Amino acid sequence: MWLLLIAFNALFIGAGVYLVSKSYYELGAILFISSFLIDLFIINPRAYPYRYTIPALIFLLLLVVYPICFTIKTAFTNYGTGHIFTRQEAVERLLYDPNYTYAESEEAIGFKVFSVFEDSKPTDDFILLFDINGELYLGDVPSPSKQRGKEILLREGKTYKVTSEEVSVDGKVFKLSPFPESLENINMIVSADKEYKSLYALDDPALQKNTYHFIMLVQKYLANAEYLNQDQGKIIGIRVDTDGKWKFFFVERLYRLAYREIEEDGKVSQKMVIVNTRTNEPLIEDKGSFYDIDENGNQVFLIGYTAWVGLENFLRIFTDKRISGPFMNIFVWTIMWSLFSVLLSFLIGLVFALALNNERLRGRNVYRTLLIIPWAVPYFISVLTWKNGILNETYGILNKIILPFLGLDPVKWFNDQYWAKLACIIVNTWLTFPYMMTISLGALQSIPDELYEVAAIDGAGKWQNFRHITFPLLLTVVAPLLISSFAFTFNNFTLIYLLNSGGPPMVGATTPAGHTDILISYVYKLAFEGRGQEFGFASAISVIIFVLVGGISLLNFKISGAFEEIRNE
Repeated sequence: MWLLLIAFNALFIGAGVYLVSKSYYELGAILFISSFLIDLFIINPRAYPYRYTIPALIFLLLLVVYPICFTIKTAFTNYGTGHIFTRQEAVERLLYDPNYTYAESEEAIGFKVFSVFEDSKPTDDFILLFDINGELYLGDVPSPSKQRGKEILLREGKTYKVTSEEVSVDGKVFKLSPFPESLENINMIVSADKEYKSLYALDDPALQKNTYHFIMLVQKYLANAEYLNQDQGKIIGIRVDTDGKWKFFFVERLYRLAYREIEEDGKVSQKMVIVNTRTNEPLIEDKGSFYDIDENGNQVFLIGYTAWVGLENFLRIFTDKRISGPFMNIFVWTIMWSLFSVLLSFLIGLVFALALNNERLRGRNVYRTLLIIPWAVPYFISVLTWKNGILNETYGILNKIILPFLGLDPVKWFNDQYWAKLACIIVNTWLTFPYMMTISLGALQSIPDELYEVAAIDGAGKWQNFRHITFPLLLTVVAPLLISSFAFTFNNFTLIYLLNSGGPPMVGATTPAGHTDILISYVYKLAFEGRGQEFGFASAISVIIFVLVGGISLLNFKISGAFEEIRNE
């Protein structure tokens, strides 16, 4: 057992150290805490009875505490589209990514690709021949030189000048056939154990059939590769030319590292900066973004990284008019939607519960079964049935049969903001009233009959019984459930998204906002469906939602007196 405990601790602590080293501080801390709790509950005799809670505590930390901590942390950053890298990763891409290089001239370098064939199919074992100013150079398969995890940022290869029929590369001899001839006439390169046959040449019509295989080599090995021409000290890279074809050029990296004197807070110091090799000017770094200056003096965004922005995301909600307007409309609608849905479903459920609680009602079990069906049917099936079968503006039963039968015009259930909101409330009421009916019926059956007998002696009628006995005692039981229903409806993403995806869209809104969007669906659209994914901004709104729901729930608890301890003194 002790060996198992030691191995378990080593695994958790080792994994925690690794996660912390990769900047996953929250997950690392959770593993450390989990290891401590396991040791505490097993080693400490007083805590031994709590050992069975270990799995629950670990899952609580991983599935509840960690998401909350991660969301709060993300809310204070600019994490999102264009800012998903760390600063180190962003710098590496500026320095080594082929997208940040440029061709020295428009003149392309002649080349020919040779590959080992197996069963008449080319393989990934290839070599290149370059024609540079009439001189031949052999290029090997580029090897990864800059790598982060499994992602290869840069491959580097070397070129070897061809001065004779045989070329030696790291002790391996390659024989060109025939030789000496031009690049176009060489059709085979032979090594000790392999034959490299012609695969592709830019101007050779006979080899155009292998274009697909060449493109695959480009995607796998050459698109992020650089060849160093040692004679000229220049770098050869592949680019798509103006005619849409892949060609090799002499290239230069657009950015490099350099030390510059930087003045900060009145002090001059040497600082490592990224410099544009063309202009020799340092890049502007501001709030997790790198900017270059174009020929007109304008800032051009290059790449961003995840950085701390403080309260900027929260202030943006209320200071940016493009966002504050839709946000306030969505916030008001979310409150109205939650209140109306809960109250309406509760009232309807209460009416049915009062009817079913009457012992003189025949067929109560049948009615109870029928009324509970909307609750028993899977949620998404009910929503899609309402969307496509009942409320559809073209072939839905309401617009196609019922409303024309009543002499009424068809209703734009999804394209008019007011009818769309009403549709959301109707569907949610249909789905939730059986739940309210069930809990109300249970609460009604728990009220002692003696109270009604005493009231009858005092001459109380049905309304007085309901007002002074039934409803107060019912509310004592139901109030906490109403509060939880309010919180659930406040964040009922499923219904809003399945029914009409938050539509119709708000005219003039610069963010993906709809008239029936609630806060949680608005957050989802900001995070995943906008022009750019703004995880930091969406996390800030999520924190606000958490505070709002928590505050409203506490207020309701305070007003209703739910969960208050009753003491008899």
